[in-house]
Amino acid sequence: MSEQNIMVAILDQVRRPLARTLGVVSLLGESPIGMLGALLVLFWVIIAVLAPVLAPFGPTETILPFAKPGAAAPGGGSFVLGTDTLGRDVLSRIIWGSRTVLFYAPTATLVAYLVGITMGVAAAYYQKSVDTILSFISNAILSFPVLVLYVLIITTIGPSGINIIIAVTFASAPAIMRIVRGLVLDLRTREYVSAAQTRGESAWYIMLIEILPNARGPLIVDACLRMGYVTIVIGVLGFLGLGLPPPTPDWGGMVKDARVVATVFPHMAIFPCLAISSLVLGLNLLADGLRDISMRD
Repeated sequence: MSEQNIMVAILDQVRRPLARTLGVVSLLGESPIGMLGALLVLFWVIIAVLAPVLAPFGPTETILPFAKPGAAAPGGGSFVLGTDTLGRDVLSRIIWGSRTVLFYAPTATLVAYLVGITMGVAAAYYQKSVDTILSFISNAILSFPVLVLYVLIITTIGPSGINIIIAVTFASAPAIMRIVRGLVLDLRTREYVSAAQTRGESAWYIMLIEILPNARGPLIVDACLRMGYVTIVIGVLGFLGLGLPPPTPDWGGMVKDARVVATVFPHMAIFPCLAISSLVLGLNLLADGLRDISMRD
Protein backbone atom coordinates (compact mmCIF):
# COMPACT_ATOMS: atom_id res chain seq x y z
CA MET A 1 0.00 0.00 0.00
CA SER A 2 1.40 3.40 -0.96
CA GLU A 3 2.12 6.12 1.59
CA GLN A 4 -0.71 8.21 0.14
CA ASN A 5 -3.21 5.39 0.57
CA ILE A 6 -2.06 4.86 4.15
CA MET A 7 -2.60 8.54 4.92
CA VAL A 8 -6.06 8.43 3.33
CA ALA A 9 -6.97 5.39 5.44
CA ILE A 10 -5.76 7.08 8.64
CA LEU A 11 -7.66 10.30 7.87
CA ASP A 12 -10.78 8.26 7.13
CA GLN A 13 -10.53 6.55 10.52
CA VAL A 14 -10.20 9.95 12.21
CA ARG A 15 -12.97 11.54 10.15
CA ARG A 16 -15.67 9.00 11.02
CA PRO A 17 -15.69 9.40 14.83
CA LEU A 18 -15.23 13.16 14.42
CA ALA A 19 -18.25 13.32 12.11
CA ARG A 20 -20.32 11.29 14.56
CA THR A 21 -19.27 13.58 17.43
CA LEU A 22 -20.13 16.71 15.45
CA GLY A 23 -23.46 15.14 14.54
CA VAL A 24 -24.31 14.53 18.20
CA VAL A 25 -23.29 18.09 19.13
CA SER A 26 -25.43 19.45 16.29
CA LEU A 27 -28.44 17.44 17.49
CA LEU A 28 -27.94 18.57 21.09
CA GLY A 29 -27.93 22.15 19.80
CA GLU A 30 -31.59 21.61 18.92
CA SER A 31 -32.37 20.89 22.59
CA PRO A 32 -31.43 23.69 25.02
CA ILE A 33 -32.06 21.36 27.95
CA GLY A 34 -29.79 18.70 26.49
CA MET A 35 -27.09 21.25 25.72
CA LEU A 36 -27.20 22.62 29.27
CA GLY A 37 -26.87 19.09 30.64
CA ALA A 38 -23.98 18.33 28.29
CA LEU A 39 -22.19 21.51 29.42
CA LEU A 40 -22.60 20.61 33.10
CA VAL A 41 -21.23 17.12 32.51
CA LEU A 42 -18.42 18.50 30.34
CA PHE A 43 -17.55 20.98 33.09
CA TRP A 44 -16.96 18.16 35.59
CA VAL A 45 -15.08 16.09 33.01
CA ILE A 46 -12.69 18.99 32.43
CA ILE A 47 -12.33 19.49 36.20
CA ALA A 48 -11.47 15.80 36.62
CA VAL A 49 -8.95 15.76 33.77
CA LEU A 50 -7.22 18.94 34.97
CA ALA A 51 -7.38 18.11 38.70
CA PRO A 52 -3.58 18.11 39.21
CA VAL A 53 -3.42 21.59 37.67
CA LEU A 54 -6.56 23.15 39.18
CA ALA A 55 -6.33 21.88 42.77
CA PRO A 56 -4.51 24.50 44.88
CA PHE A 57 -3.52 21.92 47.53
CA GLY A 58 -3.14 18.18 47.82
CA PRO A 59 -6.43 16.36 48.52
CA THR A 60 -5.03 14.67 51.66
CA GLU A 61 -2.78 17.52 52.78
CA THR A 62 -3.50 18.65 56.37
CA ILE A 63 -3.06 22.42 56.60
CA LEU A 64 -5.43 24.37 58.85
CA PRO A 65 -8.55 22.79 60.43
CA PHE A 66 -11.92 24.57 60.45
CA ALA A 67 -10.88 27.43 58.16
CA LYS A 68 -13.88 29.27 56.71
CA PRO A 69 -14.29 30.05 52.98
CA GLY A 70 -11.89 32.77 51.88
CA ALA A 71 -9.57 32.35 54.88
CA ALA A 72 -5.87 32.95 54.25
CA ALA A 73 -3.70 29.86 53.96
CA PRO A 74 -0.33 29.59 55.70
CA GLY A 75 2.44 30.33 53.23
CA GLY A 76 0.21 32.34 50.91
CA GLY A 77 -2.99 31.84 48.97
CA SER A 78 -6.41 31.24 50.44
CA PHE A 79 -8.93 28.49 51.09
CA VAL A 80 -11.63 29.42 48.57
CA LEU A 81 -14.16 26.96 50.02
CA GLY A 82 -12.61 26.59 53.46
CA THR A 83 -11.15 23.45 55.05
CA ASP A 84 -12.60 20.42 56.82
CA THR A 85 -12.14 19.06 60.35
CA LEU A 86 -8.70 17.67 59.49
CA GLY A 87 -7.53 20.86 57.81
CA ARG A 88 -7.84 19.59 54.23
CA ASP A 89 -8.81 22.09 51.54
CA VAL A 90 -12.46 21.52 50.56
CA LEU A 91 -12.01 22.85 47.02
CA SER A 92 -9.07 20.54 46.36
CA ARG A 93 -10.96 17.52 47.66
CA ILE A 94 -14.00 18.38 45.51
CA ILE A 95 -11.78 18.72 42.45
CA TRP A 96 -10.00 15.42 43.08
CA GLY A 97 -13.29 13.81 44.12
CA SER A 98 -14.68 14.49 40.63
CA ARG A 99 -12.11 12.00 39.33
CA THR A 100 -13.39 9.38 41.75
CA VAL A 101 -17.03 9.87 40.75
CA LEU A 102 -16.35 10.14 37.02
CA PHE A 103 -14.36 6.91 37.09
CA TYR A 104 -16.56 4.68 39.23
CA ALA A 105 -19.99 5.90 38.06
CA PRO A 106 -19.41 5.31 34.31
CA THR A 107 -17.44 2.10 34.97
CA ALA A 108 -20.15 0.63 37.20
CA THR A 109 -22.85 1.67 34.73
CA LEU A 110 -20.94 0.15 31.81
CA VAL A 111 -20.39 -3.17 33.59
CA ALA A 112 -24.06 -3.27 34.64
CA TYR A 113 -25.06 -2.65 31.02
CA LEU A 114 -22.80 -5.39 29.71
CA VAL A 115 -24.38 -7.89 32.09
CA GLY A 116 -27.94 -6.56 31.65
CA ILE A 117 -27.74 -6.46 27.85
CA THR A 118 -26.40 -10.00 27.70
CA MET A 119 -29.21 -11.25 29.92
CA GLY A 120 -31.86 -9.22 28.09
CA VAL A 121 -31.04 -10.24 24.55
CA ALA A 122 -30.66 -13.89 25.57
CA ALA A 123 -34.01 -13.91 27.38
CA ALA A 124 -35.89 -12.22 24.52
CA TYR A 125 -34.28 -14.08 21.66
CA TYR A 126 -34.25 -17.62 23.04
CA GLN A 127 -37.41 -17.20 25.18
CA LYS A 128 -38.90 -20.36 26.78
CA SER A 129 -36.76 -21.73 29.62
CA VAL A 130 -33.98 -19.14 29.23
CA ASP A 131 -36.48 -16.30 29.49
CA THR A 132 -38.22 -17.94 32.46
CA ILE A 133 -35.01 -18.47 34.44
CA LEU A 134 -33.50 -15.03 33.75
CA SER A 135 -36.82 -13.25 34.39
CA PHE A 136 -37.21 -15.09 37.70
CA ILE A 137 -33.69 -14.11 38.82
CA SER A 138 -34.34 -10.53 37.72
CA ASN A 139 -37.66 -10.27 39.56
CA ALA A 140 -36.17 -11.81 42.70
CA ILE A 141 -33.39 -9.21 42.84
CA LEU A 142 -35.73 -6.32 41.99
CA SER A 143 -38.05 -7.32 44.85
CA PHE A 144 -35.48 -5.98 47.34
CA PRO A 145 -35.36 -2.24 48.12
CA VAL A 146 -32.42 -0.93 46.11
CA LEU A 147 -30.66 0.95 48.91
CA VAL A 148 -31.02 -1.99 51.29
CA LEU A 149 -29.55 -4.23 48.61
CA TYR A 150 -26.54 -1.94 48.19
CA VAL A 151 -25.94 -1.81 51.94
CA LEU A 152 -26.25 -5.60 52.27
CA ILE A 153 -23.77 -6.23 49.46
CA ILE A 154 -21.18 -3.71 50.63
CA THR A 155 -21.36 -4.76 54.29
CA THR A 156 -20.94 -8.38 53.19
CA ILE A 157 -17.98 -7.99 50.83
CA GLY A 158 -16.49 -4.80 52.29
CA PRO A 159 -16.19 -1.20 51.07
CA SER A 160 -13.88 -0.64 48.09
CA GLY A 161 -14.04 0.69 44.55
CA ILE A 162 -14.29 -2.76 42.97
CA ASN A 163 -17.01 -3.80 45.41
CA ILE A 164 -19.04 -0.69 44.58
CA ILE A 165 -18.92 -1.73 40.90
CA ILE A 166 -20.01 -5.26 41.86
CA ALA A 167 -22.87 -3.94 44.01
CA VAL A 168 -24.11 -1.55 41.30
CA THR A 169 -23.92 -4.29 38.68
CA PHE A 170 -25.80 -6.78 40.84
CA ALA A 171 -28.55 -4.28 41.69
CA SER A 172 -28.87 -2.56 38.28
CA ALA A 173 -28.37 -5.35 35.73
CA PRO A 174 -31.84 -6.90 36.30
CA ALA A 175 -33.61 -3.59 35.55
CA ILE A 176 -31.46 -3.12 32.43
CA MET A 177 -32.26 -6.71 31.44
CA ARG A 178 -35.99 -5.99 31.54
CA ILE A 179 -35.61 -2.89 29.35
CA VAL A 180 -33.46 -4.73 26.81
CA ARG A 181 -35.79 -7.73 26.83
CA GLY A 182 -38.79 -5.55 25.95
CA LEU A 183 -36.91 -3.81 23.12
CA VAL A 184 -35.58 -7.05 21.65
CA LEU A 185 -39.01 -8.73 21.79
CA ASP A 186 -40.27 -5.93 19.56
CA LEU A 187 -37.29 -5.83 17.20
CA ARG A 188 -36.85 -9.58 16.70
CA THR A 189 -39.93 -9.63 14.45
CA ARG A 190 -38.48 -7.08 11.99
CA GLU A 191 -37.65 -7.97 8.40
CA TYR A 192 -33.89 -7.45 8.72
CA VAL A 193 -33.82 -10.10 11.46
CA SER A 194 -35.63 -12.56 9.19
CA ALA A 195 -33.16 -11.73 6.42
CA ALA A 196 -30.22 -12.45 8.73
CA GLN A 197 -31.79 -15.75 9.77
CA THR A 198 -32.26 -16.64 6.10
CA ARG A 199 -28.56 -15.93 5.46
CA GLY A 200 -27.76 -18.43 8.20
CA GLU A 201 -26.25 -15.94 10.66
CA SER A 202 -25.66 -17.17 14.23
CA ALA A 203 -28.05 -16.22 17.03
CA TRP A 204 -25.48 -14.03 18.81
CA TYR A 205 -24.60 -12.26 15.55
CA ILE A 206 -28.27 -11.44 15.01
CA MET A 207 -28.72 -10.26 18.60
CA LEU A 208 -25.57 -8.12 18.84
CA ILE A 209 -25.21 -6.85 15.26
CA GLU A 210 -28.74 -6.74 13.84
CA ILE A 211 -30.99 -6.12 16.86
CA LEU A 212 -29.00 -4.32 19.56
CA PRO A 213 -27.81 -1.32 17.47
CA ASN A 214 -31.44 -0.57 16.61
CA ALA A 215 -32.27 -0.37 20.33
CA ARG A 216 -29.47 2.07 21.14
CA GLY A 217 -31.67 5.20 21.42
CA PRO A 218 -33.67 4.24 24.54
CA LEU A 219 -30.61 2.53 26.04
CA ILE A 220 -28.43 5.66 25.73
CA VAL A 221 -31.11 7.76 27.44
CA ASP A 222 -31.48 5.18 30.21
CA ALA A 223 -27.68 5.00 30.61
CA CYS A 224 -27.47 8.76 31.24
CA LEU A 225 -30.23 8.57 33.84
CA ARG A 226 -28.74 5.47 35.43
CA MET A 227 -25.32 7.10 35.65
CA GLY A 228 -26.95 9.90 37.64
CA TYR A 229 -28.52 7.32 39.97
CA VAL A 230 -25.14 5.62 40.40
CA THR A 231 -23.56 8.98 41.24
CA ILE A 232 -26.14 9.42 43.99
CA VAL A 233 -25.55 5.84 45.18
CA ILE A 234 -21.80 6.44 45.44
CA GLY A 235 -22.52 9.59 47.46
CA VAL A 236 -24.99 7.79 49.74
CA LEU A 237 -22.62 4.88 50.33
CA GLY A 238 -19.84 7.35 51.13
CA PHE A 239 -22.13 9.15 53.58
CA LEU A 240 -22.94 5.82 55.28
CA GLY A 241 -19.25 4.98 55.55
CA LEU A 242 -19.58 2.22 52.93
CA GLY A 243 -17.95 4.01 50.04
CA LEU A 244 -14.30 4.36 49.15
CA PRO A 245 -11.96 3.98 52.13
CA PRO A 246 -10.35 7.20 53.44
CA PRO A 247 -8.40 9.29 52.69
CA THR A 248 -9.66 8.92 49.07
CA PRO A 249 -11.49 12.14 48.06
CA ASP A 250 -15.16 11.15 48.00
CA TRP A 251 -18.00 13.68 47.88
CA GLY A 252 -20.30 11.51 49.99
CA GLY A 253 -17.51 10.86 52.48
CA MET A 254 -16.90 14.61 52.74
CA VAL A 255 -20.53 15.13 53.75
CA LYS A 256 -20.23 12.31 56.31
CA ASP A 257 -17.10 13.86 57.83
CA ALA A 258 -18.91 17.21 58.15
CA ARG A 259 -22.21 15.98 59.62
CA VAL A 260 -21.24 16.59 63.26
CA VAL A 261 -20.10 20.19 62.73
CA ALA A 262 -22.37 21.08 59.79
CA THR A 263 -24.44 23.52 61.84
CA VAL A 264 -21.33 25.52 62.78
CA PHE A 265 -19.30 25.00 59.60
CA PRO A 266 -21.93 24.42 56.89
CA HIS A 267 -19.46 24.92 54.05
CA MET A 268 -17.97 21.48 54.73
CA ALA A 269 -21.25 19.80 53.70
CA ILE A 270 -22.85 22.33 51.35
CA PHE A 271 -20.16 22.40 48.66
CA PRO A 272 -19.83 18.60 48.24
CA CYS A 273 -23.65 18.38 48.09
CA LEU A 274 -23.70 21.04 45.37
CA ALA A 275 -21.08 19.09 43.42
CA ILE A 276 -23.17 15.91 43.54
CA SER A 277 -26.36 17.78 42.64
CA SER A 278 -24.84 19.62 39.68
CA LEU A 279 -23.39 16.46 38.13
CA VAL A 280 -26.63 14.50 38.58
CA LEU A 281 -28.62 17.44 37.21
CA GLY A 282 -26.36 17.56 34.16
CA LEU A 283 -26.81 13.85 33.47
CA ASN A 284 -30.60 14.09 33.88
CA LEU A 285 -30.87 17.12 31.59
CA LEU A 286 -28.66 15.40 29.03
CA ALA A 287 -30.94 12.35 29.14
CA ASP A 288 -34.01 14.58 28.69
CA GLY A 289 -32.40 16.27 25.69
CA LEU A 290 -31.48 12.96 24.08
CA ARG A 291 -35.00 11.68 24.67
CA ASP A 292 -36.52 14.78 23.04
CA ILE A 293 -34.24 14.37 20.02
CA SER A 294 -35.11 10.69 19.65
CA MET A 295 -38.84 11.47 19.84
CA ARG A 296 -38.50 14.01 17.01
CA ASP A 297 -36.80 11.41 14.86
